[in-house]
Amino acid sequence: MDILWFFPTHGDGRYLGTPIGGRAVTPDYLKQLAGAIDSLGYAGALLPTGRSCEDAWITAASLIHVTQRMKFLVAIRPGISSPGMAARMAATFDRLSQGRLLVNVVTGGDPVELAGDGLHLSHDDRYVLTDEFLSIWREVMAGEVVDYEGEYLNVKGSKLLFPPVQTPYPPLYFGGSSPAAKQVAAKHVDLYLTWGEPPAQVAEKIAEVRRLAAEQGRTLRFGIRLHVIVRETEQEAWDAAHQLIQHLDEETIAAAQRALSRADSEGQRRMVQLHSGSKASLEISPNLWAGVGLVRGGAGTALVGDPDTVADRMLEYADLGIDTFILSGYPHLEEAYRVAELLFPKLPVGITLPPPSRMMSPVGEVIANEKIPTSAS
Repeated sequence: MDILWFFPTHGDGRYLGTPIGGRAVTPDYLKQLAGAIDSLGYAGALLPTGRSCEDAWITAASLIHVTQRMKFLVAIRPGISSPGMAARMAATFDRLSQGRLLVNVVTGGDPVELAGDGLHLSHDDRYVLTDEFLSIWREVMAGEVVDYEGEYLNVKGSKLLFPPVQTPYPPLYFGGSSPAAKQVAAKHVDLYLTWGEPPAQVAEKIAEVRRLAAEQGRTLRFGIRLHVIVRETEQEAWDAAHQLIQHLDEETIAAAQRALSRADSEGQRRMVQLHSGSKASLEISPNLWAGVGLVRGGAGTALVGDPDTVADRMLEYADLGIDTFILSGYPHLEEAYRVAELLFPKLPVGITLPPPSRMMSPVGEVIANEKIPTSAS
């Protein structure tokens, strides 16, 4: 099981929908968070993309040399960048990071934002463009010289002079719930991502994408994007969930839902459908809570509970075929530690950390100034 964390480049804080307890995402804060992700054993972290975020490529590049092992899941944007330029960026990042790039293919689901970036295609046409983009990008990254003429893209002699470290290219991650998106996933990507829907809905998605991939003679891995609220007891976890949205009023929720309703993303529609903009009934499946999606676009659900319960719910998803979990929590620095400390011991996480130095201080405060704490203390 791979567990990745998240860089909140659109802002962080203790509560949703309010500046109370808010936290600026500064270079120093990003370095603190990167250091935690790198040292705690996370496989890597996702950097979001869009005009509400700091640029993912520049942010990730700024953190290469303050980390050693974590991977960076960074977006390429069909229709906003060309496949050749995106290939050069990915290859450079992969070389400079010594093979620590993961690539997130983001077609985009907000027509207003996409129009601001000069992309004016309909939903399904954007996935035709994505198909053409990936057809070119994959061959260029694999060292081919590419001539391609499609409905939207036309390249002559596209190639890389300096290849990536990972062969044939860094793994491609991709999420999309519409039929058009699933076809692209089946044809091109390595790992298909879903947002945190109830297990039965996730199982249906996985089965369909597996079938479509098999028709292409391919197999895929599967991942899920979730928030997590884990505490030592179940009651503490649910109290923390309710505290996270305690400053949300109906006007703020309504404004957020109006903004989200302009998206033509099937995944976003499914997220909104889980809560319908109401606080009334947010536990949509055992320990799966939709409160985050009241004001946040994209991933809007969280697993809530004590460590054993949350681990059990994650293993239920693993039984469906999920092997990668991209998690987050508010605030992200503290929750990165909490999740690693409480959840990792309960899960089959492949953590490969360097051996502790002989100079490392005790784990836990020394008792009465002379006794080093042990599990039996």
